[in-house]
Amino acid sequence: MHPALTHVALHVPDLDACVEFYRRFCGMQVFHERIGKGARIVWMAEPGREHEFVFVLMPGGHLRNLAENDYSHFGFALQSREQVDAIAAAARAAGCLIWEPRDEPYPVGYYCGLRDPAGNYVEFSYGQPLGPGSEHMPLA
Repeated sequence: MHPALTHVALHVPDLDACVEFYRRFCGMQVFHERIGKGARIVWMAEPGREHEFVFVLMPGGHLRNLAENDYSHFGFALQSREQVDAIAAAARAAGCLIWEPRDEPYPVGYYCGLRDPAGNYVEFSYGQPLGPGSEHMPLA
């Protein structure tokens, strides 16, 4: 038996703000909505990955108050350093950038970090042996 990670489910304090954040910064799209236990539940995924991995967002959560040096996060791979810089610039303008772009030794690579409206940290990276384009990179 080999389980496959398929989703992360999060209770968030402002559902619409979180949906907009993940749409704007992560390129995710809502592909399913329903009412469950009296509340709107939203499923989001990257286009074409709806059968692989989704975020399930539900109202009713509490704002997470993570310290700046708490590296708990969701990670998204990008195609270039310039894309990391562009996300950082947009997040800086929106007031949600928490980690300026920085380089770390392989396998961490070049990354920045944002805070979503629920207080979760979201990393955008380039040069990690994860995600599209990394198939020929060493794992360690």
